[in-house]
Amino acid sequence: MSLRAASVKPSFKEQMLAAREEAIIQAVNRLLAEKGFDAMTVDEVAADVGIAKASLYKHFQSKEELAAAAMVRVMQRAEEFLAAVDAQLVPLDKLKVVVRWMLETLLAGQMPTLPSQNSSLRAVLLANRDYIDALMRISDTLGRWIESAQADGSVNSRLPAVAVLYTLYARACDPVVEFLKAGGQHSDAEIVELVMCTCFEGLNSRG
Repeated sequence: MSLRAASVKPSFKEQMLAAREEAIIQAVNRLLAEKGFDAMTVDEVAADVGIAKASLYKHFQSKEELAAAAMVRVMQRAEEFLAAVDAQLVPLDKLKVVVRWMLETLLAGQMPTLPSQNSSLRAVLLANRDYIDALMRISDTLGRWIESAQADGSVNSRLPAVAVLYTLYARACDPVVEFLKAGGQHSDAEIVELVMCTCFEGLNSRG
């Protein structure tokens, strides 16, 4: 690649399209967090961004593709966060840092809420190479930390590592967070600590 080719900047039109696509993804992320996939409509997304529905379809052809794009963005953010985790932390503390980030992201209304069962959305996600690749990389990283934590005795070694992984993933859509938030008796910070406690220490009394 020549120096001239490398220095070519996107055209104004390309920049505008990229900015619009980013605004669409942010709107989808927010609506998915607030309402969930089933309740969100394409009309709402277009209205939130301030564009015609036809213009939105130039970027994404269906509600499923919109949700997939939001999930890819969350995966990218998660990978960036994992890369920044202090390598000097012991494995269990690395896992705690990640779960805390999940909970804080959920409470901030930035974690998309997707249905556990939706064949059309599932098909779109499984066909999205960026999503699958990111999911595998994140799972591999967390899987290594889980196995290391099991090896040093800080996580129950009798549990299959994949069961621990899915338990941690579930905190990203934990309904307990919503229930506690709706109750109005706890601050966001307190909710994070309560869920962290039940996740990593369980319900057994230590006294």
